[in-house]
Amino acid sequence: MRIAFLVAPEGVEQVELTEPWQAVADGGDTPVLVSTESGRIQAFQHLDKGDTFPVDRTVGETSAGDYDGLVLPGGVANPDFLRMDEQAVAFVRAFFDAGKPVAAICHAPWTLVEADVVRGRELTSWPSLRTDVRNAGGTWVDEQVQVCHAGPNRLVTSRKPADLDAFCATFLSEFRAERPARAA
Repeated sequence: MRIAFLVAPEGVEQVELTEPWQAVADGGDTPVLVSTESGRIQAFQHLDKGDTFPVDRTVGETSAGDYDGLVLPGGVANPDFLRMDEQAVAFVRAFFDAGKPVAAICHAPWTLVEADVVRGRELTSWPSLRTDVRNAGGTWVDEQVQVCHAGPNRLVTSRKPADLDAFCATFLSEFRAERPARAA
């Protein structure tokens, strides 16, 4: 599987990028770093600058059709930057339109809210997004990991870095389960 990781040029929570990325690679699949700009992205460890990572593709030079699933890492600034970029929002929405699985952790559901894809879905996030999710028509739950099968695709969400083990195991399982159903 080819899995897109969509991040802004700055502000992604490093561990929410690196642990899911490593889980995808360890599973024999191909992670691809997609951003709104080429070059390198700047990750953060909460409020402190972390490492930088090379961008593989920009949202302008790729599409949802190039991937089997999408992972949206969190960080407070990352999804806020993404939700202000029309191409990034359209990229996210295209995964839902195509019925492809999506995983989002921490503050990443802000981008889902902006893409108008949470209506009728049950999901979790960092607790401060609860009202945003509800106002967008979703049902917010306080769970380590939440899988929603509403609509043609699977949506996997988690609350915070402490949930990463469950998040990674669950989204990989769900992405693999989704693939044969789409191929049929």
